[in-house]
Amino acid sequence: MGGIEDAVIYTLLFVSLYFEVFLLFTFLENRGRLKFQKEAKEINIFPSVTIIVPCWNEENTIAATVESLLNLDYPRNKLKIFIVDDGSTDMTWQKIRQFGGDSQIEIFQKENGGKHTAVNLGIEHTESEFVGCLDADSFVDWKALKRIMKYFEDPETMAVTPALKVHKSDNIVELIQNMEYKLGIFIRKVFSLLDALQVTPGPFSIFRKKVFDELGPYKHAYNTEDLEYALRMQSNHYRIENAHNAFVYTVAPATLKGLYKQRVRWTTGFLKNAVDYRFMFLRKKYGNFGILIFPLAFVTVFSALFFVGRIVLTLFSYTIEKISLLSSVNFDFGFALSGLNFGWFFMNTGAIWILSIFVLIMTAVFVGAGKKMADGKFKLSRDFFYYLFLYGLIAPFWLMKSIYNLLLAKKASWR
Repeated sequence: MGGIEDAVIYTLLFVSLYFEVFLLFTFLENRGRLKFQKEAKEINIFPSVTIIVPCWNEENTIAATVESLLNLDYPRNKLKIFIVDDGSTDMTWQKIRQFGGDSQIEIFQKENGGKHTAVNLGIEHTESEFVGCLDADSFVDWKALKRIMKYFEDPETMAVTPALKVHKSDNIVELIQNMEYKLGIFIRKVFSLLDALQVTPGPFSIFRKKVFDELGPYKHAYNTEDLEYALRMQSNHYRIENAHNAFVYTVAPATLKGLYKQRVRWTTGFLKNAVDYRFMFLRKKYGNFGILIFPLAFVTVFSALFFVGRIVLTLFSYTIEKISLLSSVNFDFGFALSGLNFGWFFMNTGAIWILSIFVLIMTAVFVGAGKKMADGKFKLSRDFFYYLFLYGLIAPFWLMKSIYNLLLAKKASWR
């Protein structure tokens, strides 16, 4: 089995490194285009836009979310805000009613049916040319809408996604996510350059209204309706762009338990939607998305677990071996340490170790690039190191649970 296993490892490492280099060169080749987009003049024509805010038990954040929309640098007569209470059981509806007298805002209340039903209700009442959604725990930068609408000057652009950042990062769990989200800014921008975005995030993705008229409303989609809709758009060759300087701040889980539940939902939803849209895998007619991004994203979930499992097994075998050695020499640690040999996956494993180091270095480069895009400069900070050295220790837990959910047709709860 050693030869087959080594071949699998070499193949996965090579593909990972090749993919990272491909993304890096894509980014470098388009630096001029990115600079032009960042420095482009603001729009002169302001199309009508409706932003839908679906909410369920968001009494602590809904007011600040709506205030951030009211503070947008966009003509008031061109911007409508729909707030849809999806059967909240706390004080959310009372908070919403405070905005009922604003001519810019319309409020709706319905029985609980899930986020997708709340957004669909808003879309049904929308008369504007463009429509978007903002999660009730997110807050928009005052320039975000203008920067997004600039991309719609291209008539082929059907949706534009924002750049997501963490609202607060006070502890290690939030700091890890803070860096992860900044890495996501880089990754999503490169994916958009390849016409290969695979999600239109709930926090402030904007669509042409005709997209919903032609493709239909949101679906339940395993509690990941924003991911399914992006896949639906890709399968119908609708272009999705990314505005890397249109910042939206979202509240991230503050505990490992909260992060675990969120990521199980996201990953389970991705895997199940990927199975539903597997007809796009390795199909040239779906461009870079079908040939490269979509199938690799699916395989990465399984390959990441393979590497983690192999490392754990190697460490376990090494520990057992050394315990036996210590026992045989009456726990003479000096003698035991003189025989240290970490096995094929570590320093003395030649090409596998070198490839692994290169993959880690490339990941660090991407993280740094994302930090620079998000903050305007790169500076070493705690979140950078927390992400590089701790994320890989916690991610396998939700990957395992998500694969379990996929194989046994289990549901992932929202909260």
